[in-house]
Amino acid sequence: MLRVEGRIANHDREFDGAVEVDTATGLITHVGPAQGRSDLDTSGCLIFPGFGDVHIHAREDVSGTQLHKEDFRSASNAALHGGVVQVADMPNNPVAPVDEASYAAKAVLTRSSSVHVTLYAGIGPGTQPLARPVPYKAFMGPSVGDLFFASQAQLEEAIARYRGCNVSFHCEDPVLLEQHKGAATHEARRPAIAEVAATEFALKLIETYGLVGKLCHYSTGEGLAQIRAARARGVRVTCEATPHHLYFDDAMLTDGNRLALQMNPPLRAPSDRLALIEALRDGTIDYIATDHAPHTLEEKQTGVSGVPHLDTYGAFAGWLMVEQGFTPQQISRVCAWNPGQFVREFLPANSGEGFGLIAPGYIGSLTILDLSKPYNVTRESIRSRCAWSPFEGHTLPGSVRATVIRGTVFPEVSA
Repeated sequence: MLRVEGRIANHDREFDGAVEVDTATGLITHVGPAQGRSDLDTSGCLIFPGFGDVHIHAREDVSGTQLHKEDFRSASNAALHGGVVQVADMPNNPVAPVDEASYAAKAVLTRSSSVHVTLYAGIGPGTQPLARPVPYKAFMGPSVGDLFFASQAQLEEAIARYRGCNVSFHCEDPVLLEQHKGAATHEARRPAIAEVAATEFALKLIETYGLVGKLCHYSTGEGLAQIRAARARGVRVTCEATPHHLYFDDAMLTDGNRLALQMNPPLRAPSDRLALIEALRDGTIDYIATDHAPHTLEEKQTGVSGVPHLDTYGAFAGWLMVEQGFTPQQISRVCAWNPGQFVREFLPANSGEGFGLIAPGYIGSLTILDLSKPYNVTRESIRSRCAWSPFEGHTLPGSVRATVIRGTVFPEVSA
């Protein structure tokens, strides 16, 4: 039995108390008042339900061709460092999980992970739904990998086969991307209008085919009104935002950092960044999802898009609280409760009530966040195999003291 006492932050309330986890089952058995007998020192900390990242790229598949970037074991090491207890891995691998056999083969590889892994299946021009319940990902326009569509008509033909399924969309219109491919910068080649147009079409597909929809790594302020309007008429859609779109903007780009801070969709204007922060605060955006993309620095210099973030997830949550005024309950909602709800139907039978809440019957995985100890992000501190971070040289006003996985404690090893 593990007993942890301190200041507990659920999405619906914050209180002083104690949580007990049965290390045999991995489930929470009791939540009650503190009695001065904690197995962990949580002084100066907040105890959260374990954080969940619903959008990562661990890069491991049966081809083994991208293990120099990351595998499930190294991704889980980075996740533990960042206070993340469960992740959902995207399907744009060299051998994409798009049918029963390829999905099952990739699932075997997740056994090396110390944190729980949910796998997305890919949707492509010729794919069909799997027999088991899984989340799906549709890349509306070209990104890293080959699993994408060339037109809206081609995408809709595929989506029609996935009626009622849980589908996440990378919102960039392929026709508009083609029209802007000759622009001078990456940001201009993938303009905000491409995301806004794709948002409109994704919402139409979600509504028409009764999908449980999610919009990935949202980056534009202009499209937020469409999301709010869709929800008001009953469309089942949620939305992600990444640490990089909330922390950086295109006014911060220089000749020295432009390639390192290249991703799809790209950084937007300062006004977009501020609009995203407020949308996260008011509930329009539901998840902090990193889009963790562990390309090496050498690959980044060739123009590959994507940045790694798992190592800094918890510290970034601290930045939102200290620098942007988010409450612990708000952080628990977007980092724990909502991610837990997203993966709940895909969990194995022994998962109790799932992730995201400190309450009896839920999985006993916790994030212990120390707001009194800043994290000076250095390359040496990164656990991801790619061994770098866009936050290098930045100091985030908080750090993960410990990550608990089903009652087992993984202490932070600081730089």
